[in-house]
Amino acid sequence: MRTTLTLDDDVAAQISRLQRGRRASLKEIVNEALRRGLKQMNGRPQKREPFRTRTVSLGACLVGNLDDVAGVLSVIEGDHFK
Repeated sequence: MRTTLTLDDDVAAQISRLQRGRRASLKEIVNEALRRGLKQMNGRPQKREPFRTRTVSLGACLVGNLDDVAGVLSVIEGDHFK
């Protein structure tokens, strides 16, 4: 089948590098890339391990109530925060 493709500049550059490195034609490189990509797109997605965040102890809270912003600022910055 013959068709016209419009390639983005970055894709065209990668294809050119592959052509020089493998000494292959544009047709061979594009067909191989499409076969690999289509096979991956049609297959089942790889099962990934869930991301886990490690916990870290930050110690006790230095301020009694975080809802009192003025109180927190006075503890952290002293009474000269205004």
